[in-house]
Amino acid sequence: MENHQVVVIGAGPGGYRAAFMAADLGMQVTLIDPQANPGGVCLYRGCIPTKALLHLAKVKEEAMYAAEWGLTFKEPKIDRAKIKSWKDSVIAQLTGGLGQLTKARKINYIQGWARFEDSSTLLIRQDGKRAKGQEGKTEDLSDKNGVGDILISFEYVIIATGVEPIKLPFIKEYNDRIMNAEIALELKSIPKRLLILGGGYIGMESATIYKALGSEVSLVEAMPTIMPTMDPELVNIYLKQNKSLFAESWFNTKVTGIVESEDGVRVSMQRMNGEEANGEEVNQEVTREFDAVLVSVGMRPNTKGLDLEKAGVEIDQRGYIKIDDQCRTNVPNIFAIGDISGGMLLAHKASYQGRIAAEVIAGQKSAFDARAIPAVVYTSPEIATAGLSELDCKEKNISYRTVKFPWAASGRAVAMGATAGLTKLIIEEGTERILGAGIVGANAGDLISEAVLGIEMAARASDMALSIHPHPTVSETLMEAAEVFYGHPVHVAPAKRKS
Repeated sequence: MENHQVVVIGAGPGGYRAAFMAADLGMQVTLIDPQANPGGVCLYRGCIPTKALLHLAKVKEEAMYAAEWGLTFKEPKIDRAKIKSWKDSVIAQLTGGLGQLTKARKINYIQGWARFEDSSTLLIRQDGKRAKGQEGKTEDLSDKNGVGDILISFEYVIIATGVEPIKLPFIKEYNDRIMNAEIALELKSIPKRLLILGGGYIGMESATIYKALGSEVSLVEAMPTIMPTMDPELVNIYLKQNKSLFAESWFNTKVTGIVESEDGVRVSMQRMNGEEANGEEVNQEVTREFDAVLVSVGMRPNTKGLDLEKAGVEIDQRGYIKIDDQCRTNVPNIFAIGDISGGMLLAHKASYQGRIAAEVIAGQKSAFDARAIPAVVYTSPEIATAGLSELDCKEKNISYRTVKFPWAASGRAVAMGATAGLTKLIIEEGTERILGAGIVGANAGDLISEAVLGIEMAARASDMALSIHPHPTVSETLMEAAEVFYGHPVHVAPAKRKS
């Protein structure tokens, strides 16, 4: 049985970042994942293919909208097979590149599945069959890394196996007509009538994609609105811009059954409270027929098959692995990073934690101390937030002021036809430190990074207001929002001074 210094289980953004960092710090590293190359769900069946398809949706939207400015295009022709091929090529290029970087760092990459035998031993299966209880896609690995199980011992292990979609109890298996988000990204078909279950960020991004590809999209959501964890003011601006996104929508509604039929998929649902919608009364059972259903109702930790109990690793009530601020579990030589450890389920948070875990193992003084973790919904328009929200400030009894700059006053936004946007800053009274930020508008995900840097550096509103921004750009809206705080904005009327 070979002994390995650092083993990383899972090669998503957190896992491969941890492996790369550990190798760069001079440690001997083994990286285990079922795929042929690193990338994880994010690159293979999540973040990257989603953004590729959202880019196509954006191109189509802008082309159609340009008719209002005097530039008219014909209705785009959708070539599903070619779109799928292009999306797959993006995945292959990025995952292949990660494979080369793994080899360049001399990381021992094992394609397979791992489970604990104890706190210092792993069983790795390489024959194409998953370890007990693990779910997901399989492939024959026998001609790649050998056949059968191998035992290895380790000094340290970093668990980075992520999360998996929650499956509703009345769904036996996902397929081409009852899809989860991963299957939906395979683009095996473009359903004429698509129902999306769940108005979170995955559901809304999927709706944007399939609407652009020609589907008639409907939505059912158990909460009274979409994206309930996002800033409601930003969400409302998004909703005003997307009134025609859904053919039908049901809020405060739970799905009670999904059954495949000859014509498609029959969905039963029941409104739980609120006012009448789509002609249905409260508590009335409603049945609708769709060509396909996309289920996006949340995620759960992917710990099945790891046999964590054999290693003595503690999990919380929801099944996430408990860690401290150094990403260490209750077992000193076992670490966990990314989605498997709960909190915000974001690739960039996982990557940050991957670096921390590797540095701690290398003996460095490192800990998770991020003041701001940006969150982005890549819809049209995009929504991005960072730092404390107004609700956070109220709960923490922090005295604050919110300042806003409307994009209708931005020259660049007007020139792009993107006036339905807003930039807001949350600033602490007294210290004038920037505590949080929220942006809704084109490329909000790119703009939020300036606010993240400001929050991390404990910058004051004056630091942002006095930093010269290029004109005309939408990044100026951050500067101008800061100027609103001091009562001398350029492109909006100043607030009336108190007498």
